[in-house]
Amino acid sequence: MVKTLHPIAGGIALLTIFTFWMSTILSELFSSTAAIVMVKTLIPWGFVILIPTLMTAGITGATLSKKFRGPLVAKKQKRMPFLAANGILILIPSALYLSFKAQAGDFDAAFYAVQTIELIAGAVNIALLGLNMRDGLSLTRWRRRLT
Repeated sequence: MVKTLHPIAGGIALLTIFTFWMSTILSELFSSTAAIVMVKTLIPWGFVILIPTLMTAGITGATLSKKFRGPLVAKKQKRMPFLAANGILILIPSALYLSFKAQAGDFDAAFYAVQTIELIAGAVNIALLGLNMRDGLSLTRWRRRLT
């Protein structure tokens, strides 16, 4: 079950973060102020999906890493503290701040500075989660060849 749950949780988490990121980009570039407010208001509600899926992916990944060792597992493990810190210290506070500012209609320089930081940090997490997915798929293919 852990072997099934881990990639599903990781995939949902990656898709959720990517959806937040693309929604922000598209609303900022092509939508009205009302759409930006809506996106910035809804993103924190997405934490209801994101946080449990990230926790599930982390717990199941830790469980799987006890059975399997190697350079790909080590790479995935090294990325995880940075992913978690980036999310907890930058992305979640930024999303909450931007939601508050957008709902107040306060689109000042601070809003756009934090928005820029959030987009960069989000892109980093998308890239790192993508690398973890790639390495996980490689591990799965490697294990299938052995059986």
